[in-house]
Amino acid sequence: MAAAVRVYISIGSNVDRERYVTAALDALSAWFGELIISPVYDSEAVGFDGSPFLNLVVGVDTALPVAELSQRFKQLEADNGRRRDVPKFSARTLDLDILTYGDAVGQIDGVELPRGEILKNAFVLRPLADIAPEETHPVCGQSYGQLWREYSTGQRLWPVDFNWQGRQISSAAG
Repeated sequence: MAAAVRVYISIGSNVDRERYVTAALDALSAWFGELIISPVYDSEAVGFDGSPFLNLVVGVDTALPVAELSQRFKQLEADNGRRRDVPKFSARTLDLDILTYGDAVGQIDGVELPRGEILKNAFVLRPLADIAPEETHPVCGQSYGQLWREYSTGQRLWPVDFNWQGRQISSAAG
């Protein structure tokens, strides 16, 4: 069996948000055990005019290959009503993306690593910086904390109260 690597996964939803984020956390926990969970953020839709999203990042340790992770996440999205026959930038019940897979770089099994959105979208970078501030982006070499401190695009995020499995994992107080 291959050695486990740390994988960071972004989770987003703007349709029945709490239900689908909870479903994603439940599935990830069942598959990987203990999760490293960022605060949950309310963010404006990017790329289309739509309802706000809930966004967070989860870290897991796994030896599963990228292809299997990608397939599992696509199936989880489908099981939770995600439609693929709509425009890319549209409302969605559940969106899971592999952000990083250890320090892998390049196209691996059709997945861009590290995911470009890390450097583009506050709703990805901020929660990643919250749970992995000292870890470094495998391409630019800066820590996620440093990248967040230098980030400025005008995208706005608001921490929200969020409970999962009977405990508060995120607070609007920040």
